[in-house]
Amino acid sequence: MYMSVLTILCTIMGSRIVLMAQVPFMGISQLDIPMLLVGQVFDGHGGKHAADFACFHLPKFIIENEDFPRDIERVVTSAFLHTDTAFEEACTLDATLASGTTALTALLIGRLLVVANAGDCRAVLCRRGKAIEMSRDHKPICGKEKQRIEASGGYVYDGYLNGQLNVARALGDWHMEGMKGRDGGPLSAEPEFMTAKLTEDDEFLIIGCDGIWDVFMSQNAVDFARRRLQEHNDPATCSKDLVDEALKRKSGDNLAVVVVCFQPQRPPNLIAPRSRVQRSFSAEGLRELQSFLDDLKT
Repeated sequence: MYMSVLTILCTIMGSRIVLMAQVPFMGISQLDIPMLLVGQVFDGHGGKHAADFACFHLPKFIIENEDFPRDIERVVTSAFLHTDTAFEEACTLDATLASGTTALTALLIGRLLVVANAGDCRAVLCRRGKAIEMSRDHKPICGKEKQRIEASGGYVYDGYLNGQLNVARALGDWHMEGMKGRDGGPLSAEPEFMTAKLTEDDEFLIIGCDGIWDVFMSQNAVDFARRRLQEHNDPATCSKDLVDEALKRKSGDNLAVVVVCFQPQRPPNLIAPRSRVQRSFSAEGLRELQSFLDDLKT
């Protein structure tokens, strides 16, 4: 399967925009199952340290697990939680690191796309022009998350977890009282998984942090990216196009986008199927129409 991957990260710091690009390929040569780390997005809050820490350690904890990639969901869950506790230990040594981050990782094992998400980043698959959401935003007001939060001793106030965070899952944030403990807590670092078996109809994947989705609906982002790929078929340029458009739409949050193309050719034009329903006027309808036209002449 063809694959082109580029990560474009755009972080707004005041009026400055910082762009970084990387191609995060990882192969497992000793296994019969080809694997790629398709992309990952970390959206930090309260500082950049948790995002930097997770970006470095999370992929390593996934790859180094002896059960990888045979029990992928258990392995990735373990890596998320291991990253979270390792960051706690780092913060005990240096309190200036205190911060948190959402995290989304997408992996391709053979033709199986696996997306692990903790927070409000989002992955959207384009299947012949249709947006297929591959993650769920973990907002405190969501019914499932709210129920989990309250069962863990937390509460939701004005849409915020314990009145402080607008996400229900994240790595880090150990410094925030009442959020986390070794025995659990309302803020969870455990990822939620969605999977899809890719086919020839699957064209590309968009991964972005909430700054993108604040101004794009999932289908809107797919339509926008698809038009751009039809023009230039370049995931790097497409990623930058999404960032630029989000800025035009006045997104005020950090912006991070990963565009992954699964096919070498440009997305094809989609032709809407013709309706098989034949429409015709009844004899009575024709008479009424003729009468109406006759009246217009008089």
